[in-house]
Amino acid sequence: MSKKDAYIQKLHAKLDEWNAEIDKLKAKLDAAKAEKRVEYQEQIENIKDKRKNVETKLDVLRSAGGDAWEDLKKGVESAWEAMEGAVKAAKSRFK
Repeated sequence: MSKKDAYIQKLHAKLDEWNAEIDKLKAKLDAAKAEKRVEYQEQIENIKDKRKNVETKLDVLRSAGGDAWEDLKKGVESAWEAMEGAVKAAKSRFK
């Protein structure tokens, strides 16, 4: 397996974890009181937007040939960090 394939596989595994976290947050949203529901929904939408950004960058990375994927890796990691921050912020607010 190439470095690129291993990196993409690692990112997909983490996306699967975050998708599970989003599902947990949605369950908490369903159980939340009315005044918190809007805030929670905004948090979930923010995470979904960031996830979509990560997925888009991952698709670009996947299609990159040769060593170009190394150049794209930094953009993916930036989107990744934004997604991770959004998930952590939402989890802390949902407690």
